[in-house]
Amino acid sequence: MNTQIKREILNLLGKENVITSSELAKHLKVSWNTAEKYLLELVIEKKIIKIKKLGVNLWVRK
Repeated sequence: MNTQIKREILNLLGKENVITSSELAKHLKVSWNTAEKYLLELVIEKKIIKIKKLGVNLWVRK
C-alpha cells in the first residue's frame, strides 16, 4: 500500500472515528477485499484497531 492511500485512510478515520470495510471500499473505489487488506496492514503497523461486532468489522484509529 502506498503512503498516499495510507494517509487518506487515516484522515478518513480522523473524521469518521469508526468505519467499516465496505465504507472504505466505496470511499476509495476499490473492492471490499482490497479495502480489508489495506486496513489489516494498518493494524499490523499498530495505527488502527479492529473491533468485531455482530459480524461486522469496525475499524478505529488508535
